[in-house]
Amino acid sequence: MNKIRYFVESQAFGVCSRLGEKMNISASSIRLYFIYTSFLTLGSPVILYLIMAFWMEMSKHLRRHAHPTIWEL
Repeated sequence: MNKIRYFVESQAFGVCSRLGEKMNISASSIRLYFIYTSFLTLGSPVILYLIMAFWMEMSKHLRRHAHPTIWEL
């Protein structure tokens, strides 16, 4: 079970953990709320999750290119 949990947490974009850090809430409770609302609204929060994951990756990409390292020059 721990292997599955580690795989999901490391591969699932880190949206819930990032929100937890910003709002000082545990990431596991955010995941539970996300799962509950997904069941109640028939999966519509998945679209919001994917948009947030895309935004996080784009901001990371833009930050990386704004301050390149010596190896990227």
